[in-house]
Amino acid sequence: MPESRGGGGTTSSLQADTAAGPPTQRPQKLWLIFTGLMLGMLVAALDQTIVSTALPTIVGDLGGLNHLSWVVTAYLLASTVSTPLWGKLGDLIGRKTLFQASIVIFLIGSVLCGIAQNMGELIAFRGIQGLGGGGLMVLSQAIIGDVVPPRERGRYTGLFGAVFGVTSVAGPLLGGFFVDNLSWRWVFYINLPIGALALIVIAFALHTDVTRGKPRIDYTGIVLLATATTCLVLLSTFGGTTYPWLSGEIIGLGVAAVILLALFVAVERRAAEPVLPLHLFAQPIFRITAAIGFVVGFAMMGALSFLPLFMQVVNGASPTESGLRLLPMMAGLLIASIGSGQLITRWGRYKIFPIVGTAVMAVGMFLLSRMDEFTTTTASSLSMFVFGFGLGLVMQVIVLAVQNSVDYRDLGAATSGATFFRSIGGSFGAAIFGTIFNAQLNGHIEDARTSGLQLPPGVDPNSVASSPDALAKLPPAAHQTFIHAYAQSLQTVFLIASIIIVAAFVLSLFLKEIPLRQATSADSLDAYRNASRSSVEEVERALTQIAHRENGWARYERMIARAGVDISVPCAFGLVQLDHFGPIQDTALAKKLHEPIDSVRKYAAQLQDAGHATTDAEGRLGLTASGHDIVERLVDARRELLAQVTADLSPEEHAELMALLRKMARLTTDTTRDHLVGEAPRHGA
Repeated sequence: MPESRGGGGTTSSLQADTAAGPPTQRPQKLWLIFTGLMLGMLVAALDQTIVSTALPTIVGDLGGLNHLSWVVTAYLLASTVSTPLWGKLGDLIGRKTLFQASIVIFLIGSVLCGIAQNMGELIAFRGIQGLGGGGLMVLSQAIIGDVVPPRERGRYTGLFGAVFGVTSVAGPLLGGFFVDNLSWRWVFYINLPIGALALIVIAFALHTDVTRGKPRIDYTGIVLLATATTCLVLLSTFGGTTYPWLSGEIIGLGVAAVILLALFVAVERRAAEPVLPLHLFAQPIFRITAAIGFVVGFAMMGALSFLPLFMQVVNGASPTESGLRLLPMMAGLLIASIGSGQLITRWGRYKIFPIVGTAVMAVGMFLLSRMDEFTTTTASSLSMFVFGFGLGLVMQVIVLAVQNSVDYRDLGAATSGATFFRSIGGSFGAAIFGTIFNAQLNGHIEDARTSGLQLPPGVDPNSVASSPDALAKLPPAAHQTFIHAYAQSLQTVFLIASIIIVAAFVLSLFLKEIPLRQATSADSLDAYRNASRSSVEEVERALTQIAHRENGWARYERMIARAGVDISVPCAFGLVQLDHFGPIQDTALAKKLHEPIDSVRKYAAQLQDAGHATTDAEGRLGLTASGHDIVERLVDARRELLAQVTADLSPEEHAELMALLRKMARLTTDTTRDHLVGEAPRHGA
């Protein structure tokens, strides 16, 4: 029985041992990769908002007022439709090449948008931009999953969440700046230097492509999902605005979407490589996070699109000023997103953040629902800060939870799935809240007219309600009436949004938490990721690799601490060997362990003095009842530690995995002396 410690390993916990081996990326190189990914996501997120303040100028230059909304819709539609495709193709053929391709597509679309000569061209080129933007949004997050283990990923995903907050404010501000000082075409040209820099950085810094032979692409599934998504986005975009909700056009889009989704499910059940694997929906964490993402997207995009309108109409702010007034929300989002990422990395836990975040979001949205024409800038800024803080605790955490829970082969599909449902939720939220706002506003204006509101001849209430400039030209009494109607209508929108966010809070309570893994796909524990989760042989092989390189002394220390027994490492090791070989003569045991006979007799005497071992009439060493009890407690402790390592497989739900853990616990506890080496502290049993 050995007196040595530590020479064979350096880690201090079983989880840390799983991450041993060569790191996926050096820290300096990782930050270079991350910079490239951030730049790619920045331009994709920026183009969702930067066009808004430039639209009036664009229409004045190109014409086509009737098609104005399509400048935004084309980008949103192409981005949302392509999201699952980019994610799945990344799983099949490698993400680096696709990320570079998405940058090139996005930049080509940007150049074409900048040189567009009419509204039809601009809308078509915005679709090309959106196609590349969808890849940038999904692949940047999925690539982080390639190079950073989940335990460390929080600090990076937190910064990704911060990008959305920055672009929500910076987009309208930059758009206004370019229109006022350069040309609306620079709204698109600004993407070129940023995108080119991202392309160069990724080309030289990132090396993660892994192609699994010739990919089998699910073309039928791609077409069905794309057309179904198109119907849903158009339904939510046109419903209640271009067409009434109960019109034939909207009902037709809804029926088509249902039929196409049913066909999509049927095709995916038989597809070799489904674009959105249906088995993800059998995974509780994916289901819950998809639902949370949909609800948060619904409330967030639906309600926040009205904040600039509130500031411009009710507070009389200019477009640029309304963008600046969103800075408190951005500050809250930045603080929460970056801070939560750091805490997740430190604690290895994530569930508390969406719970707290959705609760804070609901409070913030309720505070926004209390704003009216008399609310001070300080009060509105505080409300926006609270909402932004809650949003920062939620957005990227649910992506991290999904990535931590799925097989590596599904990393891209799962990431794109989380983004996809949030985008769909945002589309529906914008449309439905738009309908609610218009209905409320028309009702309040009609009540005012019934009460004696007098408008100048030739003034249409609906045109006034949709134009801050026309509103400013009204007589003081009529102007105040319209402002009050606006405020009341927006209060209703924000109040309903706060109630919807409560649903996300309830959903977050059911989010299952799996301790964040400290290994990436390059590490030995993740060897099972390239196989099915049901492949017990792959899991056994991975656990065997871990045990082979694990430091035996540290292993026994953890087992002793977990079992709560008062015994030294050498004596615990001796008990396990007696359980395995005994009853046995001390000379025979020394020979089997390749240990000096004096060392064996020393610790055998300690075990006998403690009542854990005894000698029979033939002089053979064996265990007493208390010795057997300690061995079983050590084996149980080892099984529990192995269960922590494989927590993402939910072994408690699979009898064959539980049986494997019991087997591996017994095998890796019966360690030979070769795994227990180094300098030992001298203490008794």
